[in-house]
Amino acid sequence: MKRRTIALAGVVIIALAAGGSAWAWRHRSATHAAIPGSAPVPGAAAPVVPAGTRIKVEVLNGTTTRGLARRATMVLRDAGFDVVLVGTEHAAGDTTLVIDRSNHPEWARLVADAMPPARVESRPDSTRYVDVTVVIGRAWRAPTQPLYP
Repeated sequence: MKRRTIALAGVVIIALAAGGSAWAWRHRSATHAAIPGSAPVPGAAAPVVPAGTRIKVEVLNGTTTRGLARRATMVLRDAGFDVVLVGTEHAAGDTTLVIDRSNHPEWARLVADAMPPARVESRPDSTRYVDVTVVIGRAWRAPTQPLYP
């Protein structure tokens, strides 16, 4: 009978500790999201897309580094862009090229500002169904990512 009581007490203590940890983690996350001017998450980009605007972006890896388009996609989505296509471009360059496809040069400039160093060109093309095309160059370095174990 005494072993059973000790085992039950141990289970209750473990459950309370796990619940308290989960509550503290959720409370901390909610507090950081709710307090204006609180410390940002390291490596996370602040949203730069104007409210109510959807900017469709195509990301092409113009380098030989595998996975760079995927990393750029995460950076752009964190900044509020809608990445709808990811692929590879075989014409590699040193500088990242941001191409305006929808006659909105200010949108292309927003994308370029999120991925420095980049240059902007205007080549309207309504058949691509995107607003901006990004061809990642060899000079672009993905920002460091926080470790979420």
